[in-house]
Amino acid sequence: MMFSDSSRLPGFFGRLWLRLGRGLFKLALWLLVLGALGIAIGYGYYAWKFSGPVPAEEQVPPGEAAMTQDIIQTAIRIVDQHREPTRYLRDAHAKAHGCVTAEVSVPQNLPADLRQGVFAQPGKVWQAWMRLSNGNAYPQFDQLQDARGMAIKLLDVPGQQLMADQAGKHEQDFVMFNHANFFVSDVAEYRQNIGAQADGKQVLAFFPSWDPRSWQLRHLLIAKATLADAPASPTLATYYSVSPYKFGSANAKFRVVPDPGSCPPYTVAKQNQDLPNFLRTALHQQLTTDQQPACFMLQIQRQDARKYMPIEDTSVQWKESDAPFQTVAMIRVPPQDFDTPAQNLMCDNLSFNPWHGIEAHRPIGGINRLRKAVYEAVSDYRHARNAALNPTP
Repeated sequence: MMFSDSSRLPGFFGRLWLRLGRGLFKLALWLLVLGALGIAIGYGYYAWKFSGPVPAEEQVPPGEAAMTQDIIQTAIRIVDQHREPTRYLRDAHAKAHGCVTAEVSVPQNLPADLRQGVFAQPGKVWQAWMRLSNGNAYPQFDQLQDARGMAIKLLDVPGQQLMADQAGKHEQDFVMFNHANFFVSDVAEYRQNIGAQADGKQVLAFFPSWDPRSWQLRHLLIAKATLADAPASPTLATYYSVSPYKFGSANAKFRVVPDPGSCPPYTVAKQNQDLPNFLRTALHQQLTTDQQPACFMLQIQRQDARKYMPIEDTSVQWKESDAPFQTVAMIRVPPQDFDTPAQNLMCDNLSFNPWHGIEAHRPIGGINRLRKAVYEAVSDYRHARNAALNPTP
C-alpha cells in the first residue's frame, strides 16, 4: 500500500505543475492583451489629443514671468555646481568639440516665398561661426549617452537686433540639437523638471508626485531618445531647432542635415571611442589633418495651422507629412586648424542665443520666451564670474 501511494506522487506533481504552467501562460497572455490594449488606447488618445487646427499666434499663459524667474535662479545654481577652479561653465552644452568658421550660402534658385530675412538675397554668402558640443551641463566623456548640439552665428547681418544690448553686433544665431522634439512642453514643466534635476532627484523630473496623472511617461521616452549614443563625428548628425521661429510672416522650425554630396567624397576615420574627446578628434581629423570640408543643408519646416503643429508645446514633433522641410541655405565648413588655445578660449566665451538676431527670425513660443531671459541672465552671470577669476592685465 505504501509503495502504491508513493507511486502516485510523480503523477500528482506533474498535473500540479501542468495546471500551474497553464495558469501562468493564461496570466501572461492576459497581461500581453491588456498591455497591447493599453498601448492602443494610448496611441488613440494621443492621436485624438494631437490633432486638429492650432493657433498661429503665441498664447502666453498666466504666471509665466514668475516661473521664469524661478528657472533663472535654478540655472545659476547649476552653473555654480559645475564650475571649475578657473572658469564658470555654461548651464548646458558646456563641452565644445570645437568652434569652426563656416560659410552659409543662399541658393541662386531659391523660390520667392522662401526669400525671408537672412535668406532674402539669392547667392548671398554669410560668414559664420559654428559651435559643436555635447548637451550636458558638465563636460563628460563623449562615449556617454548625451544630446549633441550645433549653434550657428551669422556675422555682419544688417537690420535691428531683437535685443537692445546686441545693437552693435549684427548677428543671427541658430541654436539646435540632435532631436526633433523636446522632453518638456512648456515653461511650467521646464521649471519642475530642471528643479528636480538640480536637486539631484532625477526621478521627480518625470514623476513629480504619486498621482499617476502627473506622470510624464511620453516625455521620459523623448528624453531617453535624446540621450543617444555619440555619432562617429559631429559632422554626421542632424540638428533641429525644436522650438519655432518667425520666418517672415510665417512660423517655422529649422534643422541642419549633413549634405555629403556637396563635398568631395570622404569617410570619417574610425575613432577610439574609449578616449574622452574622440568627437573633437574626429572633427580635427577631418578639417585639419585630412583637410576635408564638411557640408550641410539648412532647412525650414513652415507651420500649417490647419494641422496639429503647435507653437507653445515643444514636445510635439511637427510631422513631415503635414509640412515637408525645404532647403534655404547650404553650409560649408572649410578645412581649418580650429583646435588652438586662442580659438578654444574664444569659443568658451562666445555666446549663442536664438534671440541674437533680427525680427524676421524672432523666436516664438514659451520655451523661446524662457530662453531669452535665462540665456541672458546666465551668460551675464558666467561672464562676470569668469572676468573676476581671470582679470585682464
